[in-house]
Amino acid sequence: MINGTAESTDVPTQKYHLPKRIILVRHGESQGNKDDAAYSVTPDYKIPLTAQGIEQAKQAGSWILDVVSGHGSSENWKVYFYVSPYVRTRSTLREIGRAFPKNRMLGVREECRVREQDFGNFQVAERMKVIKETRERFGRFFYRFPEGESAADVYDRVSHFLETLWRDVDMNRHHHNPNEELNLVIVSHGLASRVFLMKWFKWTVEQFEYLNNLGNCEFRVMELGAGGEYSLAVHHTDEEMLEWGMSPEMIADQKWRANANRGTLNDHCPRYLDAFFDHLADSNDKDDEDVKSNNSYLPLA
Repeated sequence: MINGTAESTDVPTQKYHLPKRIILVRHGESQGNKDDAAYSVTPDYKIPLTAQGIEQAKQAGSWILDVVSGHGSSENWKVYFYVSPYVRTRSTLREIGRAFPKNRMLGVREECRVREQDFGNFQVAERMKVIKETRERFGRFFYRFPEGESAADVYDRVSHFLETLWRDVDMNRHHHNPNEELNLVIVSHGLASRVFLMKWFKWTVEQFEYLNNLGNCEFRVMELGAGGEYSLAVHHTDEEMLEWGMSPEMIADQKWRANANRGTLNDHCPRYLDAFFDHLADSNDKDDEDVKSNNSYLPLA
């Protein structure tokens, strides 16, 4: 009894409906991807897609449609888009959107926090070549471009975006019918997508350093597993994840997540302890008794 009322043993009902998938998409080929000299005369955010980039985006739209519709087997699905404010990402979204019927799209929001890493204002090709060589020696995550950002800076703003994303889900700002499958598609950039995954799956800086960039209009599908955890392994194969630079341990964790109950901890994932300590003694009954004995002298909270 609590205050004269019988204590309920019911599990609280989840007040929000989780998205079925969160899909991260890199923009199509841009003029900057084709020729670095473009950055010396055009601000990064104004760099447009090439003709090939437009075709890549159209093809990506068809592929993403196939994924969210369950290859045509699902009838109750909807999609909501977030997009970086850059010209090349907005153009990519426009072409992707051609594959979707209007009644399947819940909405779209421009989101500045998933924009490209800031490399400075105008970029002189020869200077940028030297700077990027320095970054490889220094480390891609912590190296800050002169007058620009480091990947760590991008991580911070993407982390803030994730908080907003979950508030959107919690408050149903997507105006989503819980009887339908919600798919969130984030049209962004290569590094922003990698740090999004890093934040979500709690990857270390060392693990991030081994990740490869997404190709133009390549995408990553985080799909809700049977137990309520998101996993890359639901949609993607081991071979794909290896090509992305993920270690066997990271892949094993994704496969565990595909069936894990939401909120549980993967005790077999070595990064939680072994990656941070040189040696840990195995626990035994005496250790447990010592802990209990020491705790018995602590005052009650």
